[in-house]
Amino acid sequence: MKHNVKLGIDVFMEKHVSVLKGKRVGLLTNQTGANAKLISTIRLFHQHPDIHLTTLFAPEHGLKTAVKEGERFSHMVHEETGITVFSLYGQSKKPTPIMMEQVDVVVFDIQDIGSRYYTYLYSLVYMMQACAKIGKKVIILDRPNPIGGSAVEGNLLEDDFKSFVGLYPIPNRHGMTVGELATYFNEEFSIHCDLTVVEMEGWVRDCYITDIQLPWIPPSPNTTNLDMMLLYPGTCLIEGTNLSEGRGTTQPFEIIGAPFINGVYLQDEINALGMEGVTAREISFNPTYQKYEGKSCEGIQLHITNRTLFKPLSTIAQVLRVIAKMYPDELKFLEYDNLKHPMFDLLAGSDSLRKGLVTNQTDKFLLTCQLDSDKFIENRRPYLRYR
Repeated sequence: MKHNVKLGIDVFMEKHVSVLKGKRVGLLTNQTGANAKLISTIRLFHQHPDIHLTTLFAPEHGLKTAVKEGERFSHMVHEETGITVFSLYGQSKKPTPIMMEQVDVVVFDIQDIGSRYYTYLYSLVYMMQACAKIGKKVIILDRPNPIGGSAVEGNLLEDDFKSFVGLYPIPNRHGMTVGELATYFNEEFSIHCDLTVVEMEGWVRDCYITDIQLPWIPPSPNTTNLDMMLLYPGTCLIEGTNLSEGRGTTQPFEIIGAPFINGVYLQDEINALGMEGVTAREISFNPTYQKYEGKSCEGIQLHITNRTLFKPLSTIAQVLRVIAKMYPDELKFLEYDNLKHPMFDLLAGSDSLRKGLVTNQTDKFLLTCQLDSDKFIENRRPYLRYR
């Protein structure tokens, strides 16, 4: 039996919309901002007589999530409403004074996927910081964590590795909703934003998005299904290597490969580890864009066999350890001139995992992950809003 969950947007429109009366409203959203009947939050706000919607803000991938990862886009005008859409993934990722001129209160309504790397979290943080500085209010319309709110896994990001794929020390899989995280950030890291979270009704921590009686809108171009999102806290690390994470295929973040890999050999080595909750299957693929575009790759697809036992970060750490041992001369970690650290380290939140992979010693990193996760579980306790 599926849970009957009422989203923050539906609770807000039913019970709290009056708080916006007489205010100039900015809305930070994308295509996931919609109610249970799939009516967009933009339309709901624009057509409501008591809401004066003046400004729209769009995070990475744009308002319609059609822009590729890492690709900048410019300000535009929303066709249906004629309202200006300010890009928070263009010349600036932070709201500028000009963007905030016509705003008294900012509402945030975007679906997250439960992982530290997901940049929508940090667009929200930057908005909270901007609003705190100029004394404007932020309202978050809460949504489910699609991979559940109970399991936590990962290390706490170290200060020297802060970036737009990780600003604060939270684990790779944090197990919180956006509303919970925003409150945590606001208090623990002294943002001091005037913040209100409109809670969902009926959501419980141990349910996945497939356990909820609601339609699902993909939050970004490569967000495909529940298994992909469960794998993502681990497989996103592949972005920092010269391995393909499956972008340009129908199974992004579920497959790992490269032209130099023998899929059958890798499959057998991975399965010999006996990891709980996951099985590797050899696969061949030809990415249509990104790494190895148009080239034949071999590798593995990771199949989750038990969602409760599966640990995404531990799994990928062990997969990478096998690949590093099998292909020590071929596996590379990507570096960019504009980044202080290798991209892999920014995603991992430290250089410990990369160094451990090079020396075939990842146990220390995984022990750190367990200790950090336990610490975070205690730290987050006062900020949890759902049973």
